[in-house]
Amino acid sequence: MTVKEVLRAHASTQDAESESTSTRAGAHARDASAEGKGGPTSSSAPAVTVAAGRASQELGIRRAEFELAVHLGLIAVVGAPGGGRPRVHEREIARLREEPGFPDALAERVRTVGTAQGAALLDIAPARFTRLARAGCVSPVTFYLNRYRAVVWLYLADELAAFAAREPALLAGRTPPGMRTTLESGADWRARNWRLQRIDRLLDRTTDPWARTAVQASALDPVQLAEVVDDPYERAYLVRVRPEPVFGRPGSLAAREAMGELMLADDPDEILWRRVNLTLELDAAREDRPAPRPGDDGGVRAALPARTGAPRSAAGGRPTGKGLLARLGWRGRGGG
Repeated sequence: MTVKEVLRAHASTQDAESESTSTRAGAHARDASAEGKGGPTSSSAPAVTVAAGRASQELGIRRAEFELAVHLGLIAVVGAPGGGRPRVHEREIARLREEPGFPDALAERVRTVGTAQGAALLDIAPARFTRLARAGCVSPVTFYLNRYRAVVWLYLADELAAFAAREPALLAGRTPPGMRTTLESGADWRARNWRLQRIDRLLDRTTDPWARTAVQASALDPVQLAEVVDDPYERAYLVRVRPEPVFGRPGSLAAREAMGELMLADDPDEILWRRVNLTLELDAAREDRPAPRPGDDGGVRAALPARTGAPRSAAGGRPTGKGLLARLGWRGRGGG
């Protein structure tokens, strides 16, 4: 597929998505009208759910594609009663099956490519594709380990098409001076961009302040985390409430180890950014409710609504009025 074909495909995808949005809006309006006239409601007709394996079969996509679609927010899932693997409402499957171009359109939205396929898609050399990825122009969505246990990044074909439409000048000619300087310094934004997208998608799935704090904490190593969250009970609570990917957890020990390493911020400015975000989320979480202590009824305490009465500084004895950088304990990794 040439660059022109990529651009045409991307334009067609945008048109299809626009039509899909209109279709969904009309469907929601019809549903609301039916309910207003005494039609079925969620309380009178409980929704039927199916397991992920069956859902992927009914949607005509592979299990890995299904899991990626869930990660991207394209397929809504619900928690199973009493825990267990998430499930999919049959009405969600019906909605997706009514999308224009089903099932090919859904499969295309989760199609991933490696460096060689991505370069062919954009009609550029693999070396140029790698430079664009290292410079942060395109971001990987997932990865796997090859037989040498090296990380192989994968990219959404749909996002590459969008990049080609947005930045055609970067696909030909000389590399811009600023980008060339960045690459010559050894910069590689692939892992950082993967972390950024992963964290943002996990944050989109929860409004619980402590869970959001735990997501931000997942990007810092234990030493960095302890400098920001100095209370050991709070750190233990963050481990308990940390949201995990709904599907697609690495299966092998090597993959889990690679995931653990890739999740940690490794550049000074990224570390500082994560510490700032963690501090802000932590303030919101402490205002909402305190972390459980030994002897507390953790289940009841964790379910409390937003705190009322005395402010956190009075209730917990925490000093106030500190500057943000002082609270971060940030000295800069070049400062000794």
